[in-house]
Amino acid sequence: MSVQPAAEILVAEDEPQMRRFFRALIRSHDYRLLEAGTGREALALASSHRPDLLILDLGLPDRDGLELLVELRAWTSMPIIVVSARGSELDKVRALDLGADDYLTKPFGSHELLARVRVALRQAARVGAGSEQPLFEVGELSVDLARRKVELGGQAVRLTPTEYKLLSTMIAHAGKVLTHRQLLSEVWGPAQASNTQYLRVYMAQLRRKLEADPARPSLLKTEIGVGYRLEAPVG
Repeated sequence: MSVQPAAEILVAEDEPQMRRFFRALIRSHDYRLLEAGTGREALALASSHRPDLLILDLGLPDRDGLELLVELRAWTSMPIIVVSARGSELDKVRALDLGADDYLTKPFGSHELLARVRVALRQAARVGAGSEQPLFEVGELSVDLARRKVELGGQAVRLTPTEYKLLSTMIAHAGKVLTHRQLLSEVWGPAQASNTQYLRVYMAQLRRKLEADPARPSLLKTEIGVGYRLEAPVG
C-alpha cells in the first residue's frame, strides 16, 4: 500500500525569529519544509520544487510581496497564505484580490496558522480532484450541490436563485476569505464588482435563513472591511 507523502510547505520569510517559529511548527506537524529568505529564492524554489503551499511574508528584503504574489499567480494555483505585519484592511483586500488564499496579520498563534494551512490544503485537494464534493456539510447546514437542496438541522430551506448562487460560491471556497469584489464579480458579474450594497442585502438574507443567531453568525463569518468567510468543515 502506497503512503501519501506529507505536504511540502515553502516559507518565504527573512526575519530569523519568525523563520525559527515556522521551522519548529511545520516540522513538528510532519510537513516537509522549504525555506526562502528573499523573493528571488522563493520564486526559484516554487518553480523547481512545486510545493503544496506557500506561506509568504510581504516584507521580503529584495521585492514587495504583492509583486511576488502577482508573478506567482501567473503560473501557479498553489495555495498562498500571506503573513504580514501590515494589518490594514486595504493591504488584506489587495493581497486577497491579487490571488492570496488567506491573510494572517503578525503576531498570530500557531493553532490559527495550522488551521488555515489545513483548510488551504483541503481546498486545493478538492480542486485537484476535479469536482466539488456533492454534499457539503458544516454544523447544522447540509447542501446537496447536485440537487441544489439546502437543509438546516434536517429541515429544508428555500433559497432564491441569487441566495443559492452566493452560498454555492462560498462553498466552493469554504474556509477562505472572499473579498467583497470577488463575491460580487462571481455572483453578479464584473460590472457590479463595486456594488457592496447588493452583497450586504443578500448576506443578511442568507444569515436570517441559515444562522441560529443572525447577529452573531457562526457559519457566514464577516472579515471586517475585507469580505466574508464560510466556515469550513472539520476534518
